[in-house]
Amino acid sequence: MDSLLLLVLFGMGFLSAFLMNDTIAIIGTPIMLLLARQHRISPKLMLLALAFAVTIGSVTSPIGNPQNLLIAVKGEMPDPFLTFSRYLLLPTLLNLLLAYLLLKLFYRREFHSSPLIHPKNPIKDPELARTSKLSLLLLGAMIAGKVILVSFFPSFGFRLTYVAMVPALFVLLLGPKRKKVLRRVDWHTLIFFASMFVLMRSVWNTGFFQRRIEEGGFNLLSLPGIFMVSVLLSQLLSNVPLVALYLPMLEHAGASCRELAALAAGSTVAGNFSILGAASNVTIIQNAEKRGETLGFWEFVRVGVPLTFLNLLIYSTFLYLL
Repeated sequence: MDSLLLLVLFGMGFLSAFLMNDTIAIIGTPIMLLLARQHRISPKLMLLALAFAVTIGSVTSPIGNPQNLLIAVKGEMPDPFLTFSRYLLLPTLLNLLLAYLLLKLFYRREFHSSPLIHPKNPIKDPELARTSKLSLLLLGAMIAGKVILVSFFPSFGFRLTYVAMVPALFVLLLGPKRKKVLRRVDWHTLIFFASMFVLMRSVWNTGFFQRRIEEGGFNLLSLPGIFMVSVLLSQLLSNVPLVALYLPMLEHAGASCRELAALAAGSTVAGNFSILGAASNVTIIQNAEKRGETLGFWEFVRVGVPLTFLNLLIYSTFLYLL
């Protein structure tokens, strides 16, 4: 049981860093429920493990979630993959281990010493699976190319958004099931985020928040302030709109990569505080409810709130030391 939980946390966390947390939330939910049924484990434990894994794991990469991509692109990070790794990789690994310890503490009755046997499930669509594997290889090659070009040939670099776009276009344009894939794209969510960006830019242009911050004497560049604003306002606005609003303020104040990394960490682990803190949490619960399971608000926060505070303590410690 311990090895299964560690595999879920670190495996799903690693995948979310490169395939985006919302993607792994969609793919991982039925897998977690299947594992819970096969091994007679609490579905709530497996769903929480997935939620914490995709949230914490996505912190360490500029393409791990939408807000990180926004910070890397709009914040004009010169070397986003190495910058995120430098500031956030080690504390992220510690926080994944911390999530395991807290889940084991709160769900200690679910842990048993009997061996877990995983039956092998056949691939239903081998052709689409091959296309997906090629897309993943292309993604890895583009990440490596981005890091190499930025490090040794900065004048020949390419936009960070291409790292996500090109592998996706490979499946959409060349895949055998491209029409089916296009039909199943979550267009409603994409339109929602685009609309929120327009709204947050409009709020920024009014100067309302800028004036309130100036009147209150708030230090925009203090790490405790960035973490506090990120966690609390993410529960009201969600983390992507929060970053869209807060990022221009940090840029205007002359934020360095350290402050931008703090915003990425704070706005992302805000998803561990409550279900409303991240879209990936809502995605997991919606997909679980379609399959007859759910995860209640209090069930989430009783583990998520202490986990969030400990996450922030670890991230702030590392950022202060760098």
